[in-house]
Amino acid sequence: MKFDDEKDVHRLDKWLWYCRFYKTRSLASAAISGGKVHLNTERVKPAHRVRVGDRLSLSLDGIVAEFEVLGLAGRRGPAPEAQTHYRETADSATRRVHLREQQRLAELSRPRSDERPDKRDRRRLMRLQRDQT
Repeated sequence: MKFDDEKDVHRLDKWLWYCRFYKTRSLASAAISGGKVHLNTERVKPAHRVRVGDRLSLSLDGIVAEFEVLGLAGRRGPAPEAQTHYRETADSATRRVHLREQQRLAELSRPRSDERPDKRDRRRLMRLQRDQT
């Protein structure tokens, strides 16, 4: 697939890296290859072309978020500049806030001691975990 005008398309892994979803381009490629990124509800390869108007769904920290491509960056610039190239859908934003709140409440309800377990407690925990498997 050869494009005459390279300004209206980008590689998906480069676009994700430019827009600062991933710290390195290789991490973006690994996420795409691992099925954590879908373009227009399809699983694609890292070299797939992204255009303005495409819809991305990403698995960020175990929560699926959906974004719309608004622009194609020419370079990997600062975060405020990168955020102008995409927009999260409204239902995705509310879903992520709701799930994050559920995770926070689950973390609060989990029993925790005030101090680290000592050697004896660690051995009990390891024995308990070993017996459960």
